[in-house]
Amino acid sequence: MYEIENVLRDYAWGSTTAIAALLGRPESGGPEAELWIGAHPDSPSVAQVPEDGTATPLDALIARDPEHFLGAESVGRFGPRLPFLAKILAAAQPLSLQVHPSLEQARTGFARENAEGLAANAPNRNYRDDNHKPEMIFALTPFEALCGFRPAAETRKILAHVAAAFDSVEDDVPPLIGSLLDDLDATDEGGGLRTAFERLITGGRSVSDDTALVVAALVSGAPLAPYEAELNTVISLNEKYPGDSGVLISLLLNRISLAPGEAVYLPAGNVHAYLHGLGVEVMASSDNVLRGGLTPKFVDVPELLRTIDFRPVAVPMLPAERTELDQEVFRPPFEEFQLQRIELAPDAGPVPLAQSGAAMVIVVAGDVYLDSPKGDLQLSHGGSAFLAAAEAPVNVHPVAGSTGPALAFAVTTGLR
Repeated sequence: MYEIENVLRDYAWGSTTAIAALLGRPESGGPEAELWIGAHPDSPSVAQVPEDGTATPLDALIARDPEHFLGAESVGRFGPRLPFLAKILAAAQPLSLQVHPSLEQARTGFARENAEGLAANAPNRNYRDDNHKPEMIFALTPFEALCGFRPAAETRKILAHVAAAFDSVEDDVPPLIGSLLDDLDATDEGGGLRTAFERLITGGRSVSDDTALVVAALVSGAPLAPYEAELNTVISLNEKYPGDSGVLISLLLNRISLAPGEAVYLPAGNVHAYLHGLGVEVMASSDNVLRGGLTPKFVDVPELLRTIDFRPVAVPMLPAERTELDQEVFRPPFEEFQLQRIELAPDAGPVPLAQSGAAMVIVVAGDVYLDSPKGDLQLSHGGSAFLAAAEAPVNVHPVAGSTGPALAFAVTTGLR
C-alpha cells in the first residue's frame, strides 16, 4: 500500500472552497476544480515508496512491475496502465458542453493527429491519448448537470413555451425558434435532433442574435413555469457565455438535479455539461474531450458531429448495489472502473474492499485503517492511497478511539 499525493487542477470554473472543505485542508486562495487521483501521465499521483524512500509518480511506479501492481487480468484486458482515473470535481460555474469518443474513435483520432504532427498540447488537438473516456459522477452535494438528449417531443413543448413568452412581451418570435420546432417534428427523431443541434452550433451571428432575443424575453417577466429549471439554465448560461450556441443547445438536453448520494454514468457519445456541485468523478484513464460550446477553447464541429450519439436517452441513473455489510458499490456498464462508498461508525467492524486489480482509496471524513496480509496503512481525513493488486484482500476499519463516523471512497476495475 502506498500513500499518495494528488494533483490539483485550478481551472477557472472551480470552487475556491469545496475541495478544501471536503478534505479538511486550507484553501489555496484560487479556484480548485479537480483533484486527479490516478496514474494518467498528464497529472499522475505521487506515491511515497517506503522501500527506497522516494516520491515516485504513480505511472512510473506501475511501470516497474505492471502485473504486480495491476494484476494479470487487468494487464491482459487494458494493457500495462491503470485503467481508471478518479477525481474530486468541484464546479462553481458551468463546464464546457462536451462529449467523449468511443475507443475506436480515440485510437483513430489520436493516430491521425500524431501523423499530422500536432503537438501533444496543441490547442487545436482533439485527442490527447488513444483511450476512450466513459465516466460516472457521484454527487456529494446537490449536483446540477445537462446529460444526453431528451425526447424531441418534450423539447418541442419547451420551445413552444418560449415562443409563447414573446406574446407577453409583445414582440415577434425569432425565426430560429420556428426552425427548431420544425427540425424536431421530423419522423426520424435522431435525425431531427441532429439537424437542430447542427443548426445551433453552425449558425454563427444569427444564432447569437436570436439567443439574445430569447433571453431578453425570459428575463422581462415572461412566465417560466413549468420549465423553470430549463429556462433559468438558459438565462444563467447566457450570463456566462452571452450568445454562445450552447445556451440554446441546453434546451435539447436532459436537465438533471442529483441529490447527494445519487450517481449517473455517461457512455461515449453522450453530450453533457456539469453545471454546479461537488462530486466524485470516475472515468477510464483518458483526457479526451470534444467540446461543443460554453467555452473559449477549440471546437471542432465536424469531429464533434461524428462523435455525438443523437438518439434521445433517459437520464442514465446508476443505482447502488448493497453489499452484505450494507455498503454501496456503483457498477456502471464499463469494465474499466467501479466505485465503492464505505461508511464506518466508530464501533463498526471491518469492511472488505471491493477490489479487482489495483485500487485507489480517498478518505473524505474521519480516519480509516487499511490492512491486508501483506501490510497495513492508516489514512487520515483527506488522505489517499494506491493499493496494488497483489495486496488483496484488503479490509477497511475505523481507527480505534474515533469519535465520529468515517467516510471513504474506493475505485477499482469493473472486472469480475
